[in-house]
Amino acid sequence: QVQLVESGGGSVQAGASLRLTCAASGRTLSNYVVAWFRQAPGKGHEFLGGITLSEGTIDYAESVKGRFAISRDNAKNTVSLQMNSLKPEDTAVYYCAADVSMTKAKTEPRYWGQGTRVTVSS
Repeated sequence: QVQLVESGGGSVQAGASLRLTCAASGRTLSNYVVAWFRQAPGKGHEFLGGITLSEGTIDYAESVKGRFAISRDNAKNTVSLQMNSLKPEDTAVYYCAADVSMTKAKTEPRYWGQGTRVTVSS
C-alpha cells in the first residue's frame, strides 16, 4: 500500500514558476515509480513525467520536456514537479501517482494522490 499527498498548488500569473511536492508513504517505496499527471477541465488525465525512486531515471512527456522538471528526495520520501514558464493552458488539477514500473505508472497507476489545483491566469 502506498499513500500519496500532493501540495504546492495555487494561483499564479502566466510566466511564473511553481513547485509541487508529492509526499509518499508506505512499504518498500524504493520499488516504485512516481508519476505526475494533470487533468484540465473537461479532459482526461495527461501524463507529464515519472521517476523511478530507486535509480532516479526520469521519463518526460514531450509536451512538457524542457519546461517541467521532476526530482526526488529519498530521505524525505518526496517527489517534486518544478514547473517553469507557466501558461494559462497549464491550468489543471495535478496528481501524483505510483506503481511498480514506468509502463504501469504512465498508463494505469494503482495509487493516486488527491490532487492539487493549479490556476494560471494571463
